Amino acid sequence: MKILTKHRNSHLIEYPGKVMKVAFMSDLHWDNPKCNRELLKKHLDRCLEEDRKVFINGDMFCLMQGKYDPRRSKKDIRPEHNKVNYIDAVIEDAVEWFAPYKDVIVHVGYGNHETAIVKNLETDPLRRWVDLFNYTQKAEVKLGGYGGWVRFRLIPWETSQRQASIQMYHFHGSGGGGPVTKGTIQNQRQMASIEGADIICMGHVHELYTMVHSVKHLTDDKLKPTHREVHHFRTGCYKDEYDDGYGGWHIERGAPPKPLGCVVADLVFEDRNAYKERDKVIIIPTTWTR
Repeated sequence: MKILTKHRNSHLIEYPGKVMKVAFMSDLHWDNPKCNRELLKKHLDRCLEEDRKVFINGDMFCLMQGKYDPRRSKKDIRPEHNKVNYIDAVIEDAVEWFAPYKDVIVHVGYGNHETAIVKNLETDPLRRWVDLFNYTQKAEVKLGGYGGWVRFRLIPWETSQRQASIQMYHFHGSGGGGPVTKGTIQNQRQMASIEGADIICMGHVHELYTMVHSVKHLTDDKLKPTHREVHHFRTGCYKDEYDDGYGGWHIERGAPPKPLGCVVADLVFEDRNAYKERDKVIIIPTTWTR
C-alpha cells in the first residue's frame, strides 16, 4: 500500500487488492482518565488482526490540564502525566502506547482540542506526536488538517490498468450536535458545500451512526441521468463522561450517555466489465461499539 501526500490537505492511498478494510475513529481523548482504553485497545487490536487501516479524525488527545487552561481539574489528569512537562509527558507516553499499531494507523487529523493547544500554548501536539512516532517506530503516519481529503484507489491486478477510486472528505466537526438530531442536520449542510465526496466523515459531537444521501447526476460518458450515494459517517468517542450519572459537568448540563466506538468499512472493488460499465468501489460500513 502506498500513501502519497498530494497536498498538505489531501492524500492518495493506492491499495493493491480487491478489498481494503478501514476504520474511522475520532474523539479518543486518550490522555483523559475517562477514556475507555480497554475498549480502544480492543478495537485497535481487532484492526491489527484484520489489517484494517485506521484514520483518526481529531481529538486524539484531550490536553486540558495545562497550567493556563481554565478547564483544568486535578481529577482529570492521569498520574503519569502530572509533571512539570505535562504536554511532553502526554506525547511521549502516547508514542509508546500506540506503538503496537504502527502498521495500521495511517492518518490523523486535528480536532478542537489539538488546535486549542496550538492557539494558547504555541506548540503543535499532533505534529510533535506524528514526527516522534514516525521517527521512533519507523512508521509512515500522515498528518491531515481539521478538514481534508483522502482518495482511495483500489488496484486489484498488477498486470492490468483497471482500477477504481472513491473520495472521502473528513472534517472533525463543529457545533453541539443536539440531543434529538445528533448532528444529522450538519450532514445536510456539508452536502450543500462539498462536491465529489463518496464519504463524508465527521466526529466531535460524540455520536455514532452511518447514513446515506442519494444525489442526482449525469454519467460522464453517455449522459445518462442517474443517482449515486454519499455515505455519512459520524464517529463516536472513547471518553465516557456519563459513567454512572452521579455528577460532573456532563451530567449537570443534562447531557445523555454517549455511544463509545467507531465506524468501520470494507471498500470493495466491483468488477463491472461484464456490463461494459466503469469499475467502481462499493462501501460496506458498520459500527463497532462496546
